[in-house]
Amino acid sequence: MDLALFDFDGTISDRDSFLLFVRSAVGPGRFAAGMTLLSPRIIGFLLGRYPNQALKEDVLTRFFRHWPLQRFQALAEEFCRERVPAIIRPGAGERIHWHRRRGDRIAVVSATPEPILAPWCRQNGLDLLATRLEVADGLLTGRIRGRNCRGREKVERIMACYRLGEFDQIHAYGDTEGDRPMLAMAHQPSFRPFR
Repeated sequence: MDLALFDFDGTISDRDSFLLFVRSAVGPGRFAAGMTLLSPRIIGFLLGRYPNQALKEDVLTRFFRHWPLQRFQALAEEFCRERVPAIIRPGAGERIHWHRRRGDRIAVVSATPEPILAPWCRQNGLDLLATRLEVADGLLTGRIRGRNCRGREKVERIMACYRLGEFDQIHAYGDTEGDRPMLAMAHQPSFRPFR
């Protein structure tokens, strides 16, 4: 049996699912206003002067701090049912089916927060390793629990979840620099294969 590791945003999907979810959850007006307020930090991130994890926590705090986790999860269920199918790259969907037919273990390894992708992964029988959200008394704090699941953290999470020696081959699919460490651990790496 092989292990197939897929990044989600830009690899399986044709756009950023996190921002698409945020916009659908809070509405376009509130989304635009909040992102405008965060624009200095967004510019800092784009210039390489502001950390990815800090920016993600800024977005989570701005839009979801003190939200009940159950409310967030309910919107994620709706998002995965109504919006996600339209953003799946056909080639990625075909490759996932190919791995499934072979009997491979398939995992989505993503920086998108876990609750957003969990319903889609569950529906498709895929493992999910993604960014975890901090919750206190059933409410989102706006912070990430642990580290954002990108770069080296993807490898750490994979190694913590699987005994890699049990697999004949490891396939990995990604599309950004944040996927390079995951691609480097694979026997069969694929960079931007579904474009």
